[in-house]
Amino acid sequence: MTEIALTIAGSDSAGGAGIQADLKTFAALGVHGATALTALTAQNTLGVEGVHVVPPDFVLAQMKAVASDLEVGAIKIGMLATSAVIEAVAEGLESFPGIPVVLDPVMVAATGAILLDKEAIATLKRVLLPRAVVITPNLPEAAQLLGAKEARSEDEMRAQAQELRRLGAKAVLIKGGHAKGLTATDLLLDQEGEMRLEAPRVQTKHDHGTGCTLSSAIAAELAKGASLREAATKAKAYVTAAIAAADEFHIGKGRGPVHHFHAFWPKSGKPQR
Repeated sequence: MTEIALTIAGSDSAGGAGIQADLKTFAALGVHGATALTALTAQNTLGVEGVHVVPPDFVLAQMKAVASDLEVGAIKIGMLATSAVIEAVAEGLESFPGIPVVLDPVMVAATGAILLDKEAIATLKRVLLPRAVVITPNLPEAAQLLGAKEARSEDEMRAQAQELRRLGAKAVLIKGGHAKGLTATDLLLDQEGEMRLEAPRVQTKHDHGTGCTLSSAIAAELAKGASLREAATKAKAYVTAAIAAADEFHIGKGRGPVHHFHAFWPKSGKPQR
């Protein structure tokens, strides 16, 4: 039987992040992707030029349509935009009892555009944080969730992850991609304790969509039956390779996307025929 993962997120018109990145990741990892769109963005590699939020009742309708027909094995949640959309998603999750949820708390685009306001952050913490098997904030997102300063060391990352677990998160994968140093280190804190995920830091400006890609890769592996730790380990390896291959692309004039299909496309950056 084909494994299925559902992504609940916004659309990136340039195809590098959001729903588009999630679907590419699912496909690259051998999982069928279903979607519930929460927002349409007018954006490119230079920045976000506009956001059109999908009506909450239609977000819920999309989720119920998928639930009534498809055997979803895991859910990834990304950009949610407003408190009303978050509440609709929380209601929609009731149609997926027992299905693992990966929550990527998207708040600020890589270009600096604000994608979630303070009221919505409070709603997300209240109604979605406890429903997720893991949340995957980067350093700025973890700081915003806690109303704290951005972590500057592994000890501070660890302390913030522990605090997020105290707020109700079952597990926290706090990403160190925004930190400095030769190694990109993520910390996973769960009921078993702590696991460090390390990879050499890739020097490239083409890293658009890395957060979306990591969280959707975790969801894809969970849909295939992996444990959370197995899924996180495989997802880290996949996104690292996608970043390493990003310079093979020549997409846009700004921060281009990672190479989701690095394992299938030739070095020229064009698909084989």
